[in-house]
Order: sequence, then structure tokens, then C-alpha cells
Amino acid sequence: MNAPHSSRPLRTLGAALVSAALVSAALLSSGCSADVSSPPAASMSKKAVPAALRPYYEQSLSWRPCGGADFECATLKAPLDYARPGTGRDLRLAVSRKKATGPGRPLGSLLVNPGGPGGSAVGYLQSFAAVGYPTRVRARYDMVAMDPRGVADSEPITCLSNKQMDAFTQTDQTPDGRGETDRLVAAYKKFAHGCAARSGRILRHVSTVEAARDMDVLRAALGDRKLHYVGASYGTFLGATYADLYPHRVGRLVLDGALDPTLSSRRINRDQTAGFETAFTAFAEDCVRRTGCPLGTGSVAAARDRLSAFFTSLDSHPVPTGESRALGEPLATMGVISAMYDETAWPQLRTALRSAMRGHGGGLLNLADLYYERDTDGSYANLMYANPAVNCLDLPPAFRTPAEVKKSLPDFRKASPVFGGALAWAALNCAYWPVRPTGTPHALHAKGAAPIVVVGTTRDPATPYPWARALATQLSSATLLTYDGDGHTAYGRGSNCIDNAINTYLLTGRPPTPHTRCR
Repeated sequence: MNAPHSSRPLRTLGAALVSAALVSAALLSSGCSADVSSPPAASMSKKAVPAALRPYYEQSLSWRPCGGADFECATLKAPLDYARPGTGRDLRLAVSRKKATGPGRPLGSLLVNPGGPGGSAVGYLQSFAAVGYPTRVRARYDMVAMDPRGVADSEPITCLSNKQMDAFTQTDQTPDGRGETDRLVAAYKKFAHGCAARSGRILRHVSTVEAARDMDVLRAALGDRKLHYVGASYGTFLGATYADLYPHRVGRLVLDGALDPTLSSRRINRDQTAGFETAFTAFAEDCVRRTGCPLGTGSVAAARDRLSAFFTSLDSHPVPTGESRALGEPLATMGVISAMYDETAWPQLRTALRSAMRGHGGGLLNLADLYYERDTDGSYANLMYANPAVNCLDLPPAFRTPAEVKKSLPDFRKASPVFGGALAWAALNCAYWPVRPTGTPHALHAKGAAPIVVVGTTRDPATPYPWARALATQLSSATLLTYDGDGHTAYGRGSNCIDNAINTYLLTGRPPTPHTRCR
């Protein structure tokens, strides 16, 4: 959900807020020793699986120590193309787990995904979920993650060199005339061409449907009869897609910060633009009450105008950052957006804005780099490439021409006077994608599935609360759990009400009372 590289309807959980290491693929590295093989899965009868897929479903995972702290890693084999399995064109998908710590009867595996699309689930598991989820949950479940196809260590998509990506992130995202529009379009085309040239083998096969089918292969390889799962942000769409494909294999599913799968890409981007405006309003209301607020101590409207004026000034006069990259409007916009996911980032944003307005842009540049997952050595994580690859395959493009963007600018600017223009132009990227989309907006029902818990946060900037409400309505067995608060997701963020309700569900299968609301 950023310009100029992708429309990014969803964002990785916490990547811009806690640390770049939260979803870092580097966490996969380890010293490996002797393999320990799991027994062949007996969770599905041979009759239930097409003959061509049986070698995948019946494979044994060879586990090896990795990542420290009792983690194990393995590689899952999956067909590149599920329409043509067994042709020798297989994918190798990275899997990690931490075994249940006890006491209590083991409940099987709990698969986790932090979102994105493009976030490393293995990195999230090793840095947070397997150590930060409630003790009672970790005692009863093997905590498991798999990087989806095209992501992190699962045959990652790449598109540009690091220097090319630096230039790409600095492309003017609010073009003022024909020349700047042409340069933005050229940047999108260069990005798309790079993806095709560097990752053409896998680019047609990174859809959410295919990733969900990989999850079922993993479930079988783990020896589990049902899939238990916690997904956040885009991970909710992945989990709901799995439930719709395999409703009778659904165990306990938590979908936190949900996407409405019936929405078009344009509607998703427009709704999310409004969500970021809501988050900015909350930030501004807090800021203007504080002495020394960089946006003034008057009204929220005045703060909004001041930030917009600052962005405009950077368009023509970038400020130095202490390194070769200056802080222009594109990077400054992403720096502010990165702090909108959670109010714990607000103090850092206030300091960064104050410094930038005084001519020192390093703080906002650091926030932008966290959002883009750019390391201090100048290298970029795979998220920046996997994200548009999945999004552009899952849905038709939001806009097909610059003229369509221009026509929609008033609507986007109404949704957010601060971010609307940039985010409208960001949604043009899929127009130039080198492969055609394979998905369309559609409802997910999961008829016959066990109870599913959908969680929505009322002031969620990235996955607005109405999306969670809509998904809960579509899924035939879903219960909506509402968190009245700020932030992108709710589970594990300190709300005892939310955590207790989800813990009870994961441990007993008993969902929250319908219409449960937590504050």
C-alpha cells in the first residue's frame, strides 16, 4: 500500500513498528546438524487425494535444528503448478517449528502467518509468535510457520538490484504533469520487467489460492487431521481462502485484521486510504495536545494542512539525511505512513517530523526504511517484490491507465487529504504487471467448516473494521470479535479481553459469544 512500487492492500504485521528483524528472512539462518525425520502423514486417506498429488501429501519432513531456542527447520516440496503436478517443476518451501512445551495434552500444530502479502512467516514465528504468544497456547501446540511461495526462503521473487530499488522508492509519487507521470509509469514498467526477467519461473504461481493449497500439503506432512491457524492482515485472506477450499479440514482458525474478499482492488485501496486518514487523525489529536508538537498545537485540520505543506515543500526541496539519499516527498510520505500502524510509533514519528522540518531528514528516512524492509547495508528484503506479485495475481488492477487515476483523485483525496493523491497513484502499478491476474473479487463461505473467529479493530488503518464485519458475515460459521482501539491487529497487543477470548477458543474450540466487544 505504498507508492511507487505497489498498491499493497495489506501490510506485514509489525514490520514498521517493532524492528526490521520481526519478519527478517535472516532468522532462517542457523548451524544445522543431523536430520530428524517425521513419520509419513496418515491424516488423509489415499482416496481423498488425487493420485498425482499423493507424493506431496505423503512426504516426510526432515527436521534440523535452526535459529536457536529449540527451533527446527525443514523443506516442504510442492508442485509449481497444481494443474501439472509431478512434472519435475517443484517448489521448495521453508518451514519452521517449535515443539509444544507442555504441560497438557498436545493439540497438534498451530500455523501462523503475519500478513503482507510477502511477510516471512518463519521470521515472524522465530522472532515473536513462538516466544510471544501466550504460554498456555505454546504449551499445547507445536508452533509452525511456512514462508509462502515466492516469499523469503521459499524461492523468493526478486525484481531489482538494491540501487535500482533505492531509485524506485524515490520516484515522485504525486506527478504534477505529463513528464512526471511518464516517469512514474516508466518506473512501474521497469519494476515489472525486472520481476519477469529475474523471477519468471514462479511469477505466475504465487496466488493466494496456490499458497492455501500448499498449507494443506503442509498440514498432511505434519500429520494433522485438521488445520489450526492464526493469520493477521493478509494472513486472514490466506486463512479464509483455505477454509473455503477445505472447509472440512478446518480446525481452529483466528483471522485477525481481516480483508473483505468481495472488494475490488480499487475499493480496497480507497478504503485503506480512508483508514490511514483515520489513523493520522488520531495521531494529530494526540500530537496537538503536546508541547512542541511538530504539527503545531492548534486544530487537527491545521496539523493536517501543515503536514501537507511540508510534503509539498519536499517535492521540490528535499532535505539531507546524513547519507547519499535525500528525504523527498515519496520517502517522507512512507515514513509517516509506517508509523500509522500502531500508536507505539507515535513518539518516534513526532521526533522524526520535528527534525525533518528543521532540515534533518534521517529520522523519517529510517521509518521509511523500516517500512520498505531496507537493511543498513542497503539491501532490501523480498517483501517489496513478493507483495505486488501476489496482489497483482489475485485481483485485476485498480487502474489501467493514468487517466483512470486522475479521474479518481478527488475520491481518494476526499478519503485522505494528506495521503490520497500518493495512494491513488500507487494503485496504478498492477496495470503494467507482466502476467495476467487469475483471481477476481468473490465471497468466501467455507460451508461446513468448524467455528472460525474473525477479529476486527475499530480504528485499524490497514484493514478497516468494516472488512472484518463483512468477512464474518460471509463465512458460514464465523464469530466476530471486536476490539475498540487503535492499531492494525488485536491479538497479543495487551488486551486481556481479546487475548483471553482467543486463548479459550484455541485451547477448547469454543468461540467467543457472538457480538463480543472488547475495549
